[in-house]
Parts: sequence; C-alpha cells; structure tokens
Amino acid sequence: MALSYKLLKCRRSAVACVAGTSFWVLVLVFSVVFLATRPRDAGLFSAVTAIPTPPASSALGHGQGNCQELQSLPDNGARCRYVRSHPPCAPQGYVDYLQIFYCGFGRWPWLGGAALLLWLLVLFYLLGDTASQYFCASLEGLSAALRLPPAIAGVTFLALGNGAPDVLSSVVAFASARGGGGPDAADVGLSSALGGALFVSTVVTGVVAVAARSRDAVVIERRAFVRDVCFLLVALLYLLAVLLAGAVTVWAAASFLSLYAAYVLVVGISYCCAAAEPVSKPASSDLSAPLLLDDNDAPPPLPVSGKPAAEERTFPRRLLDVLHSPLYLPRRLTIPDIATHRWCKTYAVASALLAPFLLAAISSPSSPSVLVSGAVTGALLATAGAVATHASAPPRSMWARLPWLGGGFLMSVLWSYMLARELVALLVAIGFVVGVSASLLGATVLAWGNSLGDLVANVAIALHGGPDGVQTAVSGCYAGPAFNMVVGLGLSMTLAAGARYPEPYVIPVDASVYEAVGFLVAALVWAMMVLLMRGMRTGRMLACISAMHITLDPSGYSNDSKK
Repeated sequence: MALSYKLLKCRRSAVACVAGTSFWVLVLVFSVVFLATRPRDAGLFSAVTAIPTPPASSALGHGQGNCQELQSLPDNGARCRYVRSHPPCAPQGYVDYLQIFYCGFGRWPWLGGAALLLWLLVLFYLLGDTASQYFCASLEGLSAALRLPPAIAGVTFLALGNGAPDVLSSVVAFASARGGGGPDAADVGLSSALGGALFVSTVVTGVVAVAARSRDAVVIERRAFVRDVCFLLVALLYLLAVLLAGAVTVWAAASFLSLYAAYVLVVGISYCCAAAEPVSKPASSDLSAPLLLDDNDAPPPLPVSGKPAAEERTFPRRLLDVLHSPLYLPRRLTIPDIATHRWCKTYAVASALLAPFLLAAISSPSSPSVLVSGAVTGALLATAGAVATHASAPPRSMWARLPWLGGGFLMSVLWSYMLARELVALLVAIGFVVGVSASLLGATVLAWGNSLGDLVANVAIALHGGPDGVQTAVSGCYAGPAFNMVVGLGLSMTLAAGARYPEPYVIPVDASVYEAVGFLVAALVWAMMVLLMRGMRTGRMLACISAMHITLDPSGYSNDSKK
C-alpha cells in the first residue's frame, strides 16, 4: 500500500510540474503575441476576459451549424471577422478560443494550436487535481463523520469522488447544449461518457489482467463481478432505448438515474448478508482502496502546520512550488480543507472569507447586492473560523467538522464545474479549428484524459495492493464506468429534460454512438464469458479486450471524423 502511494505521489508531482510549466509558457506566449499584434489588433485581451454564460437566444436563433462554415473561408483574417460577427461562434465558457486562435494567432496558427493544447493539458490537470485533492477529501470526511457502512460509502460518496470529473463533464456538456452550445456540446457529453466506459472496461481491464499474471492464483469474486457487469449491461440497454427514441422526457431521465439507487440498494443488501455470515473478508478493502490511496492512506502525515520538513525544501522543490503556485493558490484560498496533513489555519480562514464571495461572483457577477452579501457573509464566516479553530490541528468533533466539510464539498463542486465547463468549451472550439467532430474529441481526448487516473491507480493497486489488489482493480474497472455513465448521463438528461418540461429533450445522436454502445456490450459479454469459463481467473484471454479496443474502436469513429 505504501509503495502504491509513493508511485501515485511521484506521478502527481511530475504532472503538477508539467502543468505549472505549461501555464508559465502560456503566459509567455500570450505576452509575446500581444506585443506583436497590438498595433494591428488591440482587441486580443478582450477575447480572454471572463464571460458569463451566453443567453440562450444568442445561439438558438441562428443554429450552431452556421459556425461550421469556418473551414470554407479563405484565410484566418476572414475567419476572425466571421467569429466576431456570428453569435453561433460565441464562447460557451469563460474564454473565446476561436477569437484567440483566428484573431490573436492568425499569422502563427501552429503557435495557436500549441497554446490550445497546452491549455488543454492545464485544464485536465486542474480538473483531476481538484477532484482528488479537495473533492475526494471532503467526501471521505463526510462519509466518516456520518459513519456510513463501508459498502454504502463505497458506492455513494467514494464513487462520486472517483467519478467527479466524468460526471461533471457530462453535466456541463448537456448544460452548454441547452444554453446555446448546440448539438456539438451534447455530443461531447454523450461520447465522453461512453468513451470513458469503453476505455476503462477494455484497456484498463486488459492492462490489469496483464499485471495480474505476476500474481499466483488470482481469483475474482464471482458475485460482485457478475453484479457490476450485469448492472452496467442493464444501464446500456436502457440508454440504447432512450437513444433509439431520439428524445427523453424528464420522467424517463429520472428513472434512468434511479437505476443507481437500485444498485446502491442491492449493494447494501449484499453487504448486510455478507456481514451475517460467520466468515467474511474485510468489507472495506475493495470498496475504499482506490480512493483512499490518494492522500489519506498509509503514509505518515506531514507536520500539523502543513509545512514540509526543512530537509525537503530543496531547490527543485522550491522551483516546483513557484511553478505550481498560480494553479494551487486560487483553489487553496477558496476551498475549505481540514485534512490533517494539509491543515493550515491561515488558509482555512482565507477560504472561509473568499469562498462566499467567489460563489456570489460566479452566480450573479452583475448584481452589486449579491456581491456585497457574499463579502459580508465571508467576513462573518472568517471571523467565526478564526475564533473556533486552532493553529496546531483541524477541528476534531463531528459538529465542528461538518461545516468545513460541507463548505469544501460545495466549493470543490463549483471549481470542478467551472473547469469542466471550460474543458468542454475548449474541445468544441478545437473541433471547429481542426475540422473534427466534437463527438470524436469527446470519445477520445476527453474520455481518455479523464480515465488515465483510473489506469494508473488500478494498475498500481493490482500490483501492490495486497491479496485483494486484483479484485479491487477489476471491480473498479466496471463499477466506476457504471457510476459515471448512469449518474453522469442520468443527471445530465434529467436536468436538460427538466429545463424543457413538459416538452421532451431531443438527444443528438450519430452512428458512432450506437457503435460505441454495441462495442461496449460486446466487451462486457466477452469479459463475463472469459472469467466464468476460467473459474473467475484473470489471464491472457481477458487481456485481449485491450487489443479489441485498439483495433476496433478507432474504426468506429473513422466515419465520424470526416463529418
């Protein structure tokens, strides 16, 4: 367990260094481009100012398809004038990427493409790091404070923590579609959910099977495996029925979302039955290990002040802190965090002061009364926090911890939502720039990017997670995608259909989505057949799923990329 933690910690440090360096490179590039283009185009920075959600009328009246004409224009100068004058090309996030690319980098498109890719890397890092460092910590604390049974915590709070980036990406994509983003945004949400499920249940499962070959007589628990795979198959068939109908009502979407409530009930009953048996394995190992490896597991805590030991403050470490500070401080100062190894009273009081103001600024940026109320609320909460907390340790009692945990949960959701919204907007813009459909980008870049953490964590657990490591990793390869798809798509469709009630919400679907569903069903049936025929033992036959994904899945989207 300790070795797994060290591997994950080294990975996080390397990724943080790359993301921080990318951010500073972007700052340098934008500064140079601004100075080079200012006499000719002084409006470059107007494209990167914070922009509230565009009104629905800005795009619905014109149709998102008009923006597809960008590729038919002769040069970037014409495209710059086009994106400035056509509402369908308006940004759905906080940054106007099309205007930046065509107006700011019009003479250097290669540099503009590199800048967009670097920013994509930074957004992926921020979304994943926010979920693992803040969102998961809040959920773990809430489940412990509420004393939930391990089985229920594993399929509710802990599953939500692991799947937060995928779920929020789907919710934001559907919200952008109904708010003016057009069908491309909804394609991103649908394709990313299916693409992520494909990647985890095929590639990650295959890699785990290969890694398990070094272990002797690894046997997967039949009951849990069949339960998870059958639930995922039922969810896929339900989704296929919705896609074939072409539209979904709020009640149908809510019933799809309720499938997960039924799954939680089944898991709870199984847990109670297993607890009643005379001999049983520890119930919490295979449910909580993937998440608990993030920060609060076996390694010894840092000093209570939250500062690393003096001998660790080497020059590379200080350089990493400087590079990472623009990405770290805004979240640290606005997300309450009472994890013991990160506790710092100064940061805690600052987060109590700034979190309400950020929430007010995001919800109603043009309302002075809301901003003032947010500032006053923050001042009151900061005063209470300064009086009620100690510099040496975080709050101990349940009632003292709950407000901090609730605030950390709320603000981490807000940050994750903002980052996911920006990520979806960037992918849609990249699709317009390179002439690739948004559904392809959602099924590949977004889905695989959000799933790389599952790959690293599950393989590390399979190799170094003790006797139940392979069981934990294989369970995560199916229970995780089930949660992401049912809760992510179910919540997205429920919100989208509720906004159009009593009219149904029309779901934009192309052939690649049906191909993805069919391939995922085939992969699940193959995995179940292989394990049942081999007595629930992993091996080469299960690893063949990875090869199937690599050879067949890209061809499923080849036609889509030509649209």
